[in-house]
Amino acid sequence: MKRFRLWIGIIISIVCLYIAFQGLHFGDFWQVIQSVNYWWIIPSVMVYTLAVVIRTWRWRSMLRPIADVPLRRLWPVVVIGYMGNNVYPARAGEVLRSYVLRRREGISMSASLATVVLERLFDGLIMLLFVFVTLPFAPLSPLYNQIVTIFSIVFAAALIFFLVLASRPALLMKVWNWAATRILPARIASKGEEIVTKFVSGLQSLKSPREMLIIFASSALIWLTETGKYWVIMQGFPFHVDFTVLMLMTAVVNLATTLPSTPGYAGTFDVPGILILQSYGVAQAIATGYTLVLHVALWLPITALGAWYMLRDHMGWDDFDRAVAARQGEV
Repeated sequence: MKRFRLWIGIIISIVCLYIAFQGLHFGDFWQVIQSVNYWWIIPSVMVYTLAVVIRTWRWRSMLRPIADVPLRRLWPVVVIGYMGNNVYPARAGEVLRSYVLRRREGISMSASLATVVLERLFDGLIMLLFVFVTLPFAPLSPLYNQIVTIFSIVFAAALIFFLVLASRPALLMKVWNWAATRILPARIASKGEEIVTKFVSGLQSLKSPREMLIIFASSALIWLTETGKYWVIMQGFPFHVDFTVLMLMTAVVNLATTLPSTPGYAGTFDVPGILILQSYGVAQAIATGYTLVLHVALWLPITALGAWYMLRDHMGWDDFDRAVAARQGEV
């Protein structure tokens, strides 16, 4: 199954890259790459670092019902996790993040993974909010509108589902006990009750309207800050679009990265970004150069820092497999 998912991701990435480069005049593209003012990458990395700090603070808030982990201790865990997403397929960095947290702080992987799922849910909701807010200023094509509608339904249904789980854990346990005795294999059923209980404990932030508001507001701030990085890097290129267009680009490219792809989201990040910029009058060579430089500027610094933290903690690539094995062991 893992190999199948990997090949599906490779095929999707190849198709996306083919679409991205179709019709591109590489001579014009190379001229754009040579003319970029790369000094703008430095302040853009500072802006992105602020976004990761806010992400860490948000995760700390979500983990607080389980354990109060200081921000400085949580920061390396977050960075290692995002590095893992950039170099390992199927967002295995999320599992790695929970594994490192258990190793450092003794927090159950099932509980911390529940908070990671909530992070992704709120990120998706903010991306959709960005799309709806920017539509009056940066309208989408009918195809993108259909895709956004599908994502809206999925994320709204997921939020309702998790709200029910958080507010009525007894009902969940009743359903679990029924499934454990009638459907599930004995090996899974024997471990499942504790795992389900730990997972629900990771959803406790949803029980408080105040905590939900904090999570929602911090998620919006994270993505506005990340859009700020898009804006800063744009200053080094010979084009200009409104900040609302960059908000739309941020939303669409990050929704697209939920599709299977190669590590680092090759193609799934790039093709929607290029097409959106082209739809607002940016030449293909410039749109392609900007999107690729942006992609590298988002990928490289956090990946290098995460690798350094792994080395500092005496971790190696085998820890990816240990993280997956540990997660399966809990289940």
